Amino acid sequence: METADRTPSALDDSPAPRRRLGRGWRIARNVLLGIVAAIFLVWLVLYITKGRFLKHPFERIVAGLIHRDVKVRGDFQLYFDPITIKFVAEGMTVSNPAWASKPNLFEAQRIDTRIAPLSLIWGRKRLHFLDLNQGAIDLEWNAAHTRNSWTFDESKDDAKPFVLPLIQRALVAKTTLRYRDPRMRLTADLAFEPIRSQGTSITQAIRFSGDGVVRDTPFTLTGALLSPNDTVRRGKNALQATAYAAHNRIDVSGTLPGLTDIEGVPLDVKARGRNAAELLDIIGVVIPRTRTYTARAQLVKTGDEYAFTRLVGRFGASDLSGKFTIRNIRPRLKIDAALATRSLDIVDAAPFIGYNPDTVATKGAIAAAAETGAAPARVLPDANLRVDAIRNFDADAHWTVGVVRSRNVPISHIDLTVSLVDRLLKLSPLTFSMARGNVAADIVMDERRAPMHTDYDIRLAPTPMGKLLAGYGVDEAGTTGVVKGRIQLAGVGDTLHQSLSNAHGRIAFIMPEGTFWTRNVQIAELDIGTFAQKMLQGKLKEPVHINCGLIGFTVRNGVAAADPILIDTTKNVMLGRGGFSFRNEALDLAFRADGKKFSLISGQSPVGIQGTFAKPGINPISGDLIERAGAGLALGIVGTPLATVLAFVDIGDAKAAKCGPVLAGAPASAQRTKGGKPRDDVGNGTTAKSENGKSAPGEKREQRKKFLGIF
Repeated sequence: METADRTPSALDDSPAPRRRLGRGWRIARNVLLGIVAAIFLVWLVLYITKGRFLKHPFERIVAGLIHRDVKVRGDFQLYFDPITIKFVAEGMTVSNPAWASKPNLFEAQRIDTRIAPLSLIWGRKRLHFLDLNQGAIDLEWNAAHTRNSWTFDESKDDAKPFVLPLIQRALVAKTTLRYRDPRMRLTADLAFEPIRSQGTSITQAIRFSGDGVVRDTPFTLTGALLSPNDTVRRGKNALQATAYAAHNRIDVSGTLPGLTDIEGVPLDVKARGRNAAELLDIIGVVIPRTRTYTARAQLVKTGDEYAFTRLVGRFGASDLSGKFTIRNIRPRLKIDAALATRSLDIVDAAPFIGYNPDTVATKGAIAAAAETGAAPARVLPDANLRVDAIRNFDADAHWTVGVVRSRNVPISHIDLTVSLVDRLLKLSPLTFSMARGNVAADIVMDERRAPMHTDYDIRLAPTPMGKLLAGYGVDEAGTTGVVKGRIQLAGVGDTLHQSLSNAHGRIAFIMPEGTFWTRNVQIAELDIGTFAQKMLQGKLKEPVHINCGLIGFTVRNGVAAADPILIDTTKNVMLGRGGFSFRNEALDLAFRADGKKFSLISGQSPVGIQGTFAKPGINPISGDLIERAGAGLALGIVGTPLATVLAFVDIGDAKAAKCGPVLAGAPASAQRTKGGKPRDDVGNGTTAKSENGKSAPGEKREQRKKFLGIF
């Protein structure tokens, strides 16, 4: 049997049969093709119809998502063109919450935009293009400042406020924005100039202007985004704005990371005006008025906190630096400040007691007091300290001053802490250096009591008298004495004058052992013989030794009575009587020096200090001196001319003072002679009340006139 070799035929050269797809793969392919076909069909339908049939479903769906009424009253388009989503709506409105003052959060005559589809799924919404015509946006807070109009679905505690989409290109025309905050009492209406673009570039700055009212103060505002092309590239926005309010100009500039994002962004703020108090009064914060001021600082807003740092400025002829923070919290604003002044002009300090500094600088303190309603020729201002306004805020402030420029009294190193909590204002501690001495004060003003109740506690540490009085013409040479003292008063009233005119308390200044010019003592005692002797011998400035001294007053119902005035020197004892009044600012004081040694020619009569705070006067020719001169004349007539001098002889019987009670600042009733006996020549710390009242020491009742024109 023959075996035949099998050789390939021509048919063996044909391609091998293809492998068929599995059933699963075929199903997947068909489903995918179906989806693509469906998408294309949807796209085709939407493209042909422009999606106009989706108008009402769009209104319902969006309204359900944001829990607001959404209406489109004109043309509506929503479709893919070709990949981005094109959205067109005419007469579109989005409603406000029921509590808002306007019905709509947003409304526009026409919106035409292109939306990046994938941004609707994740990430921040992004618009390739926005054409907005005659838009109006209303942003409002409710009265409690717990809800705002741009946070949707307010029923949820974690509701998020609306975030403006990222916009690559925009064309905005005739669009306005309104902002309203009842708690800040702020309403602002802004209008934007048309924003034009070419391709992806905006050809000019985005400018806006408007006006509004903040706490009953109207203002105007202009501004611009100076780098809109950086916004297009998602870069940075250079903002510049200027506001005018209550005679103040405020300039704000900075770089924003987004069109409406100022949270945590440093902004440069500059302000200038005629009175810084007018500026802060806009937000309900009260400070003493100032002269013309300029200031600049950096502002950063974080939530309800507005922090101003790197503050540098001037008010009047004084400088100011530091930082402060305003917290917009309930129930009151909270101010925290740390301020420093290198040089404070004394005129710029005048407002702290109610003066207008401009008037003080040009016309003087008397004219400034008259402006406040004070009686003619008075110096205590009657300006209302606006205590009612401190109800609006709390404060913690610290202020230091290097030196105070003053003609008379050198003051430096002021350190003041201010605390205001629920209408209780404390200036404590307040310390400063005065003529090489230190003053410490605590002043408490309680506006919770009507009218306001004020406590004053002012303490003067030992201070050289020569340095202290140098500005008033007293030479330091030959004076080694010091003075220390304390003023404790309590009064009621809303002005400085009212508070002091009914004050009660005590004033005491103590002079420990030291020396003083002979001239100053001898003039006061009118010891003509001794004074002439010193002058002829060229010893006018020979020091007189002071053993101890006390100038004390008891204050009742605004009237201060000497209690006591007692100065003991090696040669005499100086006594004083009378007092002064905060009520009518009258002065009625008399000083008499009794010699401890025999003097042939001595007036032995009081030197009077009379007049008012504004115009004090010295009267060395008193009634006692006239009576003594008359007696001398009579002796000369009936006797010999030599007998005339007998009326002016001082036998030198003054009672030296026990210095213990003097240095303790004790009242007149506690004063003693050096031998320990009660003194009967220092009064009792009261003033004569009338012709039928008690007379002051050494005065005849029938000759006593009403003290200070009051009693």
